[in-house]
Amino acid sequence: MNSLGIDKDPADTRVVVAMSGGVDSSTTAGLLAEQGYDVVGVTLQLYDHGVAIERANTCCAGRDIQDARRVAESIGMPHYVLVYESRFREQVMEEFADAYVNGETPVPCITCNQTVKFRDLLATAKDLGAEALATGHYIRREMGASGRAEMYRGVDAGKDQSYFLFATTSEQLEFLRFPLGAMDKAETRAHAERLQLGVAEKAESQDLCFVPDGNYARIVERLRPGACDPGDIVHTDGRVLGQHDGIINYTVGQRKGLGVAVGEPLYVVSVDAETRQVTVGSHDDILERYVSVRDVNWIGGGEGVSPDGIRMSVKLRSTQMPAIATVYGKPNGHAEVILDEAEAGISPGQACVFYDGERVMGGGWIMRR
Repeated sequence: MNSLGIDKDPADTRVVVAMSGGVDSSTTAGLLAEQGYDVVGVTLQLYDHGVAIERANTCCAGRDIQDARRVAESIGMPHYVLVYESRFREQVMEEFADAYVNGETPVPCITCNQTVKFRDLLATAKDLGAEALATGHYIRREMGASGRAEMYRGVDAGKDQSYFLFATTSEQLEFLRFPLGAMDKAETRAHAERLQLGVAEKAESQDLCFVPDGNYARIVERLRPGACDPGDIVHTDGRVLGQHDGIINYTVGQRKGLGVAVGEPLYVVSVDAETRQVTVGSHDDILERYVSVRDVNWIGGGEGVSPDGIRMSVKLRSTQMPAIATVYGKPNGHAEVILDEAEAGISPGQACVFYDGERVMGGGWIMRR
């Protein structure tokens, strides 16, 4: 059995690598080729190639596609560019805009992994005769006692990407591989340097790939004209404090840039899409212990989240440390999360990801209560 857990000789094992043009996916391809696998690189062009040609710190367009192509050439492996712009717009960008218009704060990278990458690209990999699809994500895939693949947090806590991959299904996990999950970033860059890949010092991707300057509101306004219509900013005590220039500029828990002041710190407590009202209040007003979750994806084995409750840790934001909670299964793919201690700024549209220690058990999308 080879290092990817496939019972075939590496030379007879085709692996498709999702190559974004960055150091992580490039190193993944280089390491697998070095180990003797039949590696095929695939890069997705997800948005306008021309607009992004000169941009740095992005992925899946312009310069990054060129970098992926050059890395593939240096390795001596086939490389294909698939134009998924229409799929990406429909499945990721449109949903992103709709979420903001509905007063939510979306996580488009999760949606992209859930649809374009781990659904559409995975199907393409199978069409190419691959035994596995490998990516440069910092998570671990291990075989459980049941003989099924399980997902674990990456060894490097600072790079762990499990929050963004909670929607991966058990079936997809059987086909996916994550060679960097047991490494830290310094080790990855060292391998890239050793393999002379040319991207060893390339900067990290920072912004959303389809938001050129970090101005989310402008993208949403372009996709949904009228999204920046004004409305009232209201205190929890009923006072109208001022007006805003679009609910898409506000998220639950936000403190800076509110545009109003009353001599005490204010935070966004809620955003009402129907009335275009932004409610603000004190820090105590944004503390919550009860979280409703929809569209739960469970990869923890068994029959799913028990209605009697399961003690787990949960992450309510990508940058948050896991918090201890009891998660109760509800009908129609819903769950109720009761935190041991209240958390601030729990925002509808974000993900709530479930963990049992280091193992990823699944998760869902936070709903407005």
